[in-house]
Amino acid sequence: MSPFQRLEARFAEREPEIQAFLPEEGRFDRLRRELAEMETRWPDPDERPPLFGLPIGVKDIFHVDGFATRGGSRLPPEALRGPEAASVTALRKAGALVLGKTVSTEFAYFAPGPTRNPSHPEHTPGGSSSGSAAAVAAGFCRVALGTQTIGSILRPAAFCGVVGFKPTRGRISTAGVIPLSPTLDHVGFFTRNVSDARVVAPLLLDKSPWGLMERRPALGVPEGPYLSRVSAEGMAHFESVCDRLAAAGYTVKTVPAMEDFDASRSHARDGRPGGPEL
Repeated sequence: MSPFQRLEARFAEREPEIQAFLPEEGRFDRLRRELAEMETRWPDPDERPPLFGLPIGVKDIFHVDGFATRGGSRLPPEALRGPEAASVTALRKAGALVLGKTVSTEFAYFAPGPTRNPSHPEHTPGGSSSGSAAAVAAGFCRVALGTQTIGSILRPAAFCGVVGFKPTRGRISTAGVIPLSPTLDHVGFFTRNVSDARVVAPLLLDKSPWGLMERRPALGVPEGPYLSRVSAEGMAHFESVCDRLAAAGYTVKTVPAMEDFDASRSHARDGRPGGPEL
């Protein structure tokens, strides 16, 4: 059985319950055609790009040529049409195949979609990049694009048990992505492991001199009301991670931050229609 045949069988078995992807008629027929075209374009395996033939998921607030974009809403796709996201184009140039659009909460805010947590189907996968995190956790794809404005990459990654990569703001282009907050939106991605993240990140990150800096960063811990809301169990784990980072040679220091966290949290929830936690 070929890798695509195994993926198709797994998809048929688990996707009806997990619902990580938007429905697509003839999904795997399309993928086989696209792979055949790529094999014709790059017949020599030694000359193929780094993600050759790798299926990826793309959150449904990214525009992708050949796919409708609905942003998790019931609006007609014609109302949301736009040029392909720069991040999608970069991964396609690296040889990736788009397995499909992954479920997003409505416009990456709070109203949830149907996606279930692959490990615990009765639990939430987290939002707003719910489908992308679940798609990777379920083994449908090794890479999926997502976005974060508040916690929409790191939270679903934690809930689903995968790696969530959320870079510094601006390091990955937001061009071609439906915005929620232009000052806070980040494009990132999910992988099954750190090794895959190390392959994908250079394909997407800003290549400016600042983007190429590789010095070891100082890590700030937000001191104030934000961390005071963490459970005792969560804080114990967080502190153990900080200790391990310090032991590995990183500078870890507390930084006063988000003194107005309670007010910000209240404002974010105003008008909230219900759904996953903030």
